[in-house]
Amino acid sequence: MPTLRALILALIAVAPAAVAQPPARTPDALRTGEHQVVLNEVRFWYRVAGGERSSAPPLVFLHGGPGYSSHSFSVLEGPRLEGALRVVYYDQRGAGRSERPWTGHYQLDTLVEDVEALRRTLGVPQIAVMGHSFGGLLALEYAARYPEHVSRLVLVGAFSDGPATCTVHRDRLAAARPDAYARLLADTAWQHAPNRSDCDYELRALTQAEFEQYNTQGIFPDSALGKRQASIDSASGLRNTGEMGRSLVRNGLFTSRFSRGARLTMPTLVIAGARDYAIGVGPQRVLAASLPNARLLEYPGAGHFVYLDEPDRFTRDVLAFLGEPVPR
Repeated sequence: MPTLRALILALIAVAPAAVAQPPARTPDALRTGEHQVVLNEVRFWYRVAGGERSSAPPLVFLHGGPGYSSHSFSVLEGPRLEGALRVVYYDQRGAGRSERPWTGHYQLDTLVEDVEALRRTLGVPQIAVMGHSFGGLLALEYAARYPEHVSRLVLVGAFSDGPATCTVHRDRLAAARPDAYARLLADTAWQHAPNRSDCDYELRALTQAEFEQYNTQGIFPDSALGKRQASIDSASGLRNTGEMGRSLVRNGLFTSRFSRGARLTMPTLVIAGARDYAIGVGPQRVLAASLPNARLLEYPGAGHFVYLDEPDRFTRDVLAFLGEPVPR
């Protein structure tokens, strides 16, 4: 009678050899490099970089503005993430290198459907989404409509509550420029103007030159970083036409509030600069508290572009949240 050892050896001898599985094929739409694709009757530009060895869902970056582009983020922060992640730099309709729709159609619902059309084009069941500034609102609305397609959500200086952010702007003017604020309060025509918004105080109280300097100071605590980003923008040849922003404002952007937080059950990271006067840290605290599975990180010295003010910390925090090792 054969021994147990002999039987095992015999079974091994006749067992079919293991067939090596070929590596999973990267969809053409996710290959490294620039891409152009028509989505919802508009030609879009996006670029894929990094993460060749990452098994995590690709990270789609949604820029702010509205109507800015993904370019400066891809230059300033992107290379720090690409060592661990596959990043998709996506220019929204009418922004950056993407086409301006001949219809002038920029409704938020349409922008959300553009992101979903991009995900389908990429050929992946889920994406991680990072939204900065106005892109934060777009990320929120996309995640609320398609929660099953969002693995994780990163909100950076995210706009989510128009009235609350406008109040931040009004209160900052009162504190930083009490003279201009007092003059405006004394202007009875202004005080009784119809459809007046707290977001209008700064533009009405300051000259154009004063406003540009004041606004820049509220975004960049370190003016040198603001100049660095402006230089990168200028070299790109891309500019914000204002078309998307005007359309969204006409359709109530500054009176809108994101209200579907209960649908966002995916892990969410909210990163806020304590010196961000474009959005305000207060509204971002409220946003984080309203989401079921969110964590808030505040950067004390950072402004609106937190990844410029504290790049090392930003990279570590984002990669740790997304479950990827920090590149050496």
